[in-house]
Amino acid sequence: MRTAASALELVRPRSVDEALRWLADEPSLLPIAGCTDVFVGLNAGTVPARRFLDLWPLEELREIGIRNGAIAIGALATHSMIQASPAVMHRVPILAAACREIGGIQIQNRGTLGGNVANGSPAGDTLPVLAVADAVVVLRSARRERRVPFTAFFTGYRKTMRAADELIVGFELPPVDATQWFRKVGTRAAQAISKVVMAAVGGERPRVAVGSVAPTVVRCTRTEAALAGGASFEEAARILEEEIQPIDDIRSTSAYRRRVCGNLLRRFGADVAR
Repeated sequence: MRTAASALELVRPRSVDEALRWLADEPSLLPIAGCTDVFVGLNAGTVPARRFLDLWPLEELREIGIRNGAIAIGALATHSMIQASPAVMHRVPILAAACREIGGIQIQNRGTLGGNVANGSPAGDTLPVLAVADAVVVLRSARRERRVPFTAFFTGYRKTMRAADELIVGFELPPVDATQWFRKVGTRAAQAISKVVMAAVGGERPRVAVGSVAPTVVRCTRTEAALAGGASFEEAARILEEEIQPIDDIRSTSAYRRRVCGNLLRRFGADVAR
């Protein structure tokens, strides 16, 4: 019996170097790992690719550790692995909190951090955390390795700085020496796509990032500057509501998203005060 997958081809490299050689020769190959997004796209007819590069067996991209003072997280680290990592829990607990909000246990066991970022959905739950953590995306091709600040990585809706012959191989997160905070708002308590998702860092250099309010994740720089200049959280919340430009869509309205973003920032301020 033929199925929708019958016409698809899978290439399975045995190492990262072999994967990069495949991409150098055939940049149209679509890298995949946990496939939690790809299968949805195939079913919906939104994935035009017919040849895929299967990265799932590449254990070297699953490592999580400390390197040069920063947390280094391999692109194939799953959401479950991130939650179980002592380094993440000690350094960036809001990343573990975001990973707990992604789908059910089955999705968390298969979905990867690299996949969540490469997918480019503005509703991706880990994206605001990586934005406020000043993360760096590590990209590698057969020609070179380069590092891109996470805040510069997305160039548009589901568009990134990754070249066709490059793989996201990991992320580097410097120490975050301030209060960290994460909240997701969806239609139900679990297994829901975000209506609004926010991550924030307090201290002398406040950082606020919001997802599901724009084509890409947004670092709210005007709001951050107001907080750094001594504005109250009430004042900053009003600035945030003016700064973002959400749209009406099937999941929510622009007015709702503005109001929720302001209320989330107020809740962050209340939690910091406690």
